[in-house]
Amino acid sequence: MNPVSENPLYGGKTLRVVVGMSGGVDSAVTAALLKEAGHEVIGVTLTLWEDENEEEKRWQDRSCCKVGLARHVAKELSIPHHSINIQETFQKEVIDDFCDTYLLGQTPNPCVRCNERVKFGQLLNMAQKFDADYLATGHYSRIIHRPEQGRYALLKGKDLNKDQSYFLYRLSQKQLSSTLFPLGEMSKEAVYQKAADLDLPYEEILESQEVCFVTQKDYRSFLTENRPEAAVPGEFVSTSGEVLGQHQGLAFYTVGQRRGLNIALGERAYVTRLEPEHNRVIIGSKDDLLQEGCIAADMVWGGFGSPTDPITVEARIRHRAKTEPATLFVIKTGPEKGKVKISFHQAVAGISPGQAIVFYQNDEVIGGGTIQPSLQNNAPNPALTMWTGSEA
Repeated sequence: MNPVSENPLYGGKTLRVVVGMSGGVDSAVTAALLKEAGHEVIGVTLTLWEDENEEEKRWQDRSCCKVGLARHVAKELSIPHHSINIQETFQKEVIDDFCDTYLLGQTPNPCVRCNERVKFGQLLNMAQKFDADYLATGHYSRIIHRPEQGRYALLKGKDLNKDQSYFLYRLSQKQLSSTLFPLGEMSKEAVYQKAADLDLPYEEILESQEVCFVTQKDYRSFLTENRPEAAVPGEFVSTSGEVLGQHQGLAFYTVGQRRGLNIALGERAYVTRLEPEHNRVIIGSKDDLLQEGCIAADMVWGGFGSPTDPITVEARIRHRAKTEPATLFVIKTGPEKGKVKISFHQAVAGISPGQAIVFYQNDEVIGGGTIQPSLQNNAPNPALTMWTGSEA
């Protein structure tokens, strides 16, 4: 079975398609499926770093864009391959933002940022340069056209264990209308099998599960090298205000973290909040992580505009988290205008400012934004109490 040739989206005609080839198995199979279906395929890899000698390779072993492997796969498939050096753009839009967000006491999501600001923009520019009909990538998500609504919709991938719609929620209508996700209907196991059937070296091109520009060191070492000011010690403080010890730098901790704290509370201790204005890390119990709601900003709305009334959604607060039923409404007046208030139907643990929160109805992404810092005390947040429609 070839999901490309059987998909009516491809229109039964020969297309010219630029494939974003990361050097991983997913993009390799994407290119292979398109070629097998009779389309003209052009491989493009985004180069995120300058060539370095063997001892100084900082990113290659984890990078999501391995040029050498992508070039090898393109040769195996007998398709042309091009690479684009976007180091300067990637540094500014992704790496600098990653470091700066941690310095603010928040947890960044570099993959969301890269997809929106770098990857799809650069690849679509190349598609236009080659006069291609579409861009295709190896993401496990689906795009459908809703002509009655005049928009394109982003859906979860059929393989829910590999679904990547969370990372793609910020794609614009123009980007969605110009993009194909051939793996959206496939399982990961089927992709591996397809790679084996085509004699692709899939054991060598498995995808990374890490931040692509962080080396074998953890992100704390990366931050220390790129932002030495991150390593400023401060206080660990309990939720009741007791000083518990000294931390090594606010940026090295995230909400929900319990490893590496070396704090004795008589029960498991967790980071429950970060206070950058005081350089304090607040420590509490698992119950202290629970929140009934949050506020999100920098919203996008799936092509149909922001909702005018409160709506019920399934909300995902991080990539691997299960979706949580919630009610949300858009704030229409005042200094918070345009932000969204989210009330979870049951309290949720580990909500991290800086992370994306993505809203679903059934399998469709209807919108999303960035989680904002909560109030810096333990009092209930009046902004997150239940509301009536008139309060919006």
